[in-house]
Formats: sequence, C-alpha cells, structure tokens
Amino acid sequence: MLSKILKTSVVLLSATMATAQTSSLCNPVKGQTCPADPAFGGTVNIDFTKGASEYFSLADGTTLNYDANKGAVFTIAAETNAPTITSTKYLFFGTVEAVIQAAPGTGIVTSFVLQSDDLDEIDWEWLGGVTTEVQTNYFSKGDTTTYDRGGTSSVSDPQSGFHTYTVDWSPDAVVWSIDGTVVRTLTAASANNGATFPQTPMQIKLGTWDAGASTQPEGTAEWAGGRTPFGSGSGAPYIAYYKSITVTDRSNGVSGATSYSYTGTSGTYESIKVNTGGETNTTETTTSAKTTATKTSTSSTSTANTKTSTKASTTSTSSATTSVTSTKSSTTLVQTTSAGNKTTTSSPTGTQTTTSASTVATNGVTKVAANVAGVAGAMLAAFALL
Repeated sequence: MLSKILKTSVVLLSATMATAQTSSLCNPVKGQTCPADPAFGGTVNIDFTKGASEYFSLADGTTLNYDANKGAVFTIAAETNAPTITSTKYLFFGTVEAVIQAAPGTGIVTSFVLQSDDLDEIDWEWLGGVTTEVQTNYFSKGDTTTYDRGGTSSVSDPQSGFHTYTVDWSPDAVVWSIDGTVVRTLTAASANNGATFPQTPMQIKLGTWDAGASTQPEGTAEWAGGRTPFGSGSGAPYIAYYKSITVTDRSNGVSGATSYSYTGTSGTYESIKVNTGGETNTTETTTSAKTTATKTSTSSTSTANTKTSTKASTTSTSSATTSVTSTKSSTTLVQTTSAGNKTTTSSPTGTQTTTSASTVATNGVTKVAANVAGVAGAMLAAFALL
C-alpha cells in the first residue's frame, strides 16, 4: 500500500511539475544586471496566414510552414520535435488574444504562455487526447513550492477547430476567456495579496511538444495521457495551428513605451521602469512576402521538402534567438531565449488540477509525499545546469 501511495505521489508531482520554469540565466530579482526588455508599446496584429512575423523568433531546430487559411503550422512528426517561437518584445500588462487549433494525439501538448525574465508566468495548455477542456495556470517568480494554481475550463473539441483564447492581464487581475466568454479570473488579492501575482513584463511563447515521448518520466507521460504513438495508423504527424495573435501592451498606463527596466530586486510591478523615447509602436498588421500551403509531413528535425520561416529583423535594438533542448526532468521542453546580452531559460508549461502533494496522503503518509516533493524538486534543479 505504501509503495502504491509513493508511486501515486511521484506521478502527481511529476505531472504538476511539468509546469513552471525554475531558472533564468538573467534574472533581475536575483541581483543580476540585465538589459532592458523591448516593449510592444501599443497594439500589434499578427496574421500568421500571411507568413512569418518579425515579432517572433524561431527556436533552433524549429521549422514552420504557413498555411494560407490556418496560419503557422506546428508539426510533431517524431518525438524529438518541439516547434517553438518566442516574441521579440514584451508587454507590461495588457491583452493577448490568440486564435488556435490545438494538436491532437495522446501525449502531445500545445501551449500559449506569457513569461517574464523573473519567471512570472500565465498559461494556456491543451492535451492532445483531451477533447473537452483546456488547462490554465499561473506562477510567480518560478515558485513551485505549491501545486494548487492550475485549473481546467470546458471547450468544445479544441483539436478539430479554431477557438479564440484570451488573457487579459492588469495589476488587479488575470482573466482567461474562450471565444469572448470569461472562464477563469485570478485577482491579485487572492494571490497572497499580490505577493504571488504575476506582474512583470512578459514575452509570448507559442509551442507544441511531446510530453508522452519515450524519454519522458512516467509521471509526465501520464499527465499528458500516455505515451505518444508514431508510425502507420498512429495519426502522426500531429499538428497545431496558430492562426493569428493580437497583442495590446498597456505599458502600465504609460504612453510611448519603448522598453522596460527592473529597478531593485523586488520583482513588483511598481519597481518596473517604463522607458520612453525613440520610435513607438502603433496598431500594425504584419505581412509576409510569401505564403505557402501546409505540408503536413514536415518534421522540425528535417528541412527536406519544407519551407523554413525567415527570421525577420525587428525594430528593436536587440535581436532574439531561441533554442530548444530535451531533458529528463519533469518538464520536457526547455527554451533558452537570448535578447541582446540577456539569456532566459524557459519552458512551455503544463497545468494540473490534481490535489497538491501535501494532501495526497493521509494518516501519517503526508511525510512520504513531502519527501517525494523533495526528490522532484531536485529534478527541477537540473534546469539551472542548462
């Protein structure tokens, strides 16, 4: 019985810990000196049906096609694929609206994440084998000492059609909406009176990855629904489509924002300096010189017969590149994002609504779950080595 509880605890912890990023190679709240984050500074409309956007950079190893009707094509043709893109600019409170069709497939995860340099985070995440709901989550400063932040919301078959998923983020609340209907609200007051509320400038990360890969821990695969099948009759390749995204950066109420700087190490929104001057962004729609039809056989590990997206230059003074690597920690996708001389390690995150480790066991077994949490915590520490 004890061994069964122990195994269950490991599974639950692994699943919930396939969520938040735990380290940053340039984290301002740790006293590190980081360059200012370039700001969206207004409203940007990005239409991926027109091709690649200058507002997003591709991770190393990522190859995308662009479908004239469905937008950016994120393909998992093998368990080593993990197509990922990251915005080259940041928003400091505002609204992000994305039109997405999630990838099908047991073990496949589609994600839409906002994340800051000090690891504040706001998430949407879809499991390929779950056709009735989407998961939401949030984190503050990369804190994974508790696992009770996740939630699920009903949505009709997100793998077979497009829905509009929105995050509206202010100093007072985070509001998640689907097709214009609010499905979850987190107030700052409910997040330890603001102490654990995400509140620092964030990039946008879009990605699809294989949590059910043979190289992933059992708990991660179970959270994702099981091991991912490939080969004849499996349904592979598994494809997610990101049709469009609209970003409105409110810059904490300051007009003409060009970048954001951390002052001090508190990581509170009051400590963020909004820099102005130079060119500012106004409402804009990105275009591409060329659009191609979807090639569903594309693998991000092979560029044969695929159209590789051009990384368009940005108007910012710093460029951004990303890289993806697979680890055997509980989070399988790790991104390293460089902007200027700043590097931030990050991962698309999963969410979990199961009971936290501290309440998994009763009648004296809580201590066992706590010990397992320590082991799982050690697994997360591996991120710091990347």
